[in-house]
Order: sequence, then structure tokens, then C-alpha cells
Amino acid sequence: MAPPILSLVLPSETGRVLSIQSHTVQGYVGNKSAVFPLQLLGYDVDPINSVQFSNHTGYPTFKGQVLNGQELWELIEGLKANDLLHYTHLLTGYIGSVSFLNTVLEVVDKLRSINPKLTYVCDPVMGDEGKLYVPPELVSVYREKVVPVASMLTPNQFEAEQLTGLRIGSEIDGREACNILHAAGPSKVVITSFSLDGNLFLIGSHQKEQGQLPEQFKIKIPKIPAYFTGTGDLMTALLLGWSNKYPNNLGKAAELAVSSLQALLQRTLNDYKTAGHDPKSSSLEIRLIQSQDDIRNPQVNFKAEMYN
Repeated sequence: MAPPILSLVLPSETGRVLSIQSHTVQGYVGNKSAVFPLQLLGYDVDPINSVQFSNHTGYPTFKGQVLNGQELWELIEGLKANDLLHYTHLLTGYIGSVSFLNTVLEVVDKLRSINPKLTYVCDPVMGDEGKLYVPPELVSVYREKVVPVASMLTPNQFEAEQLTGLRIGSEIDGREACNILHAAGPSKVVITSFSLDGNLFLIGSHQKEQGQLPEQFKIKIPKIPAYFTGTGDLMTALLLGWSNKYPNNLGKAAELAVSSLQALLQRTLNDYKTAGHDPKSSSLEIRLIQSQDDIRNPQVNFKAEMYN
């Protein structure tokens, strides 16, 4: 008789996460940026790598393989055949094709048929600063099919505009975009980066009951004069981790996530400077392993300001 699967029989108090994201051999993006932090926060995490590349695509060259929808489904069937498909959370990030995204939607259905309380945390990675970096037809799939089944969405400003059709030029617009997304499905929405008058903000919104006014807040974030890879993937993982620990206090979860991320970015910046590299000259690989104490026990230096 096979031994029991301890993560199912004696589950961690936090949860069991299926994370479908990209993988790089070197560097920290996608699952490489999300799995370790969630494990530090006490989660069992099972990664499915949607791509396996030598390094992220910002380098002059990269090599590797891309998983297609059928191959994803084979992995799900293998897990199902052994009764291993009980997850508390599903996490998804960058997805490059409509066919793969449609298979992810089938995965959501399958996981919810086993655990109806499954929390689906979706980072709808589509683009940034006015530019799409996925096929345009993905936008309508996210808007029409993914948003309605997501529990928490973590778009940036541009992605929130794509999903709502609303141009976000003020805090009021940002809050309204959250309301539009609540009406379509998810009870938690975090616009992870929102630029206004030279300042950077996060806007969070939690609708605790359908039809109720959501609790909304903002966190002012310092602008760091550098470009980092993997930060969006890390931020969504941290929001999943902390919002599950504080299910009724999204503001506190966001404070912890932002504080962890900012400490990590500052360390990354300082280390590149120590190595004699100009941080503004290229995209920077984050110092994830060196920042594990900031992930496990962040010092809260960024506070949520509640909207009335």
C-alpha cells in the first residue's frame, strides 16, 4: 500500500498551492520568483512550468521549451489519477497563448469540482506602460472568461485599463476600475502599480459581500530608478501568502507584501552598486535568496491609507 501524501493528510495551516507560471534555469522570474517566497511563508507549492527557458527573455538570447495546453492537461490528469488534485489555491502569471489560457480555465473548473472553496489568484499579465506583450486576443479571454472565475486579481494600471475599458487617470478612476472588476467576479483586486503625477501607488479593494461597498485603500510606493525582472510575480505571490493569513484585512496583507518587496529591491540595488554596475543601464535580477528574512518577517515601512 502506498504511503499517504502528507501534504494532503496533514496539510499545512496555510495551504497547498498549484502555481502555473514560467521557469528559468538562471534568475528569478515566474515560478522561480513565486515558489520560494510562498514556501518561506509556510505553503506547500506544486509548480507547473509553462515554459522552461535558460534565462529570461530580456537577455540577448534564450533557449528552451514551451508547454502547450495538451501537455498541461496531461500533468493535471496524472495528478488526478493519483488523487493529488486537492489544492487550496491556484496561482497563475504570464500566459502566452489563448489555447494555454483556455486549458488553465479547464484546470480551474477541475480544481473547483474537487475543492469548491479553491482560491484562484490571477496576475493577468498582458503588458505595461501602454504596450501589450501578449497576443491581443488574450485580452478578451481574460476579460470575459478569467475575471469571472478569479478570487483575487493583481493587474498593473495598464492591465486594469484593458480589463475594464476605463482610462485610469486618477485615484477615483483606479477605485472605479476595482468596482468594475468586483462586479465581474473577484472579491479582491489589487492594482499593483499606479502612476499619478510622478508618484507611484498601489490601490487595493476588498468586497467582502456581494452588493456591499468594498473596503478600499492606497499605499504610496517609492520610485526606484531601475528596472527589475520578476517583481510582479513576486508581488502576486506575497499578496496570496499574506492575504490568506489575513483574509479579512487586505490592507494589512498589502502592507506586508509591499514592505517585503521594497526591502528586497533596495538590497538588489545596493548589491549592484557594490558590484560597480550602473543600475539604470539594464534590467536587474532580484536578490531573492539574500532577502529571505524580509520575506518571512517584513518590517512594515509602508502603510495602507483607507479611503472613506
